[in-house]
Amino acid sequence: MVREGETLLFECGEGTQRQMMRFGVSFALSEIFFTHFHADHFLGVIGLVRTLGLQARAEPMRFYGPKGAKKLLTQALELGVERIPFKVEIEEVKPGAVLRTTDNGQRDGYEIQVFATEHGGGSVGYALKENLRRGRFDVEKARAAGIPEGPLWGKLTKGEPITTDDGRRITPSDFVGPKRPGRLVVFTGDTRPCASVVDAAQGADLLIHEATFGEEEKERAKETGHSTAREAAQIALAAKARRLVLSHVSARYSISAEELVKEAREVFTETAVAKDGMTIEVPFRD
Repeated sequence: MVREGETLLFECGEGTQRQMMRFGVSFALSEIFFTHFHADHFLGVIGLVRTLGLQARAEPMRFYGPKGAKKLLTQALELGVERIPFKVEIEEVKPGAVLRTTDNGQRDGYEIQVFATEHGGGSVGYALKENLRRGRFDVEKARAAGIPEGPLWGKLTKGEPITTDDGRRITPSDFVGPKRPGRLVVFTGDTRPCASVVDAAQGADLLIHEATFGEEEKERAKETGHSTAREAAQIALAAKARRLVLSHVSARYSISAEELVKEAREVFTETAVAKDGMTIEVPFRD
């Protein structure tokens, strides 16, 4: 996920570094978020860290994951990497945690919220929630009030009161609308459909929800702690999300996932399936 030039990596399966190179994803990332520790979700971290070390990286990295993260990731790196020339911190997170800081200080305009999922082993999902944005500045109203364009407009836009050359003291509330919501992007990792995901994804601009199976394998999904495409769509509908992207699709659907998309769209129209190299722009609502 790339936001304002910052790269955030969710999961690190085998071959992650090759895919990053293939699709031109920046290696200048400082954080990786793991939802759980089944092999297909974290084995790529060994190769990625080795590559970053060969690139003479000096900046620290921080890994986040549920209970067991410190022991498992430390062992993986000790087994797979002879020497790591940069600092690696591992933070274990629980549902309800809010990640507001990085090694560089406060996150710039957003936070990461951790929520529970149902896949065993204390699995979690992550929601990137942006801060409220400034309200819209009413240009026509400012002109009608005789406020000269320039620095005074800038101050009002920032919520600062001004004094005009003719002595009028003007507060921004008359010229700036209410604050507007930022974007919300939710990544579930592997999970059964559950209420905690619906809660975390309320009003999400983008919900990335696993859909390992089609409806014909609904019982297998239940047995293995996964979801069907239709179940993922039902979660998106219940959460009133704007868009749904199906991920973690079983290899049997790898040639064409149209069957899964069709099943999901019967419940939730704005559905797509994740593909290698796919880019999805997430616009502001207003």
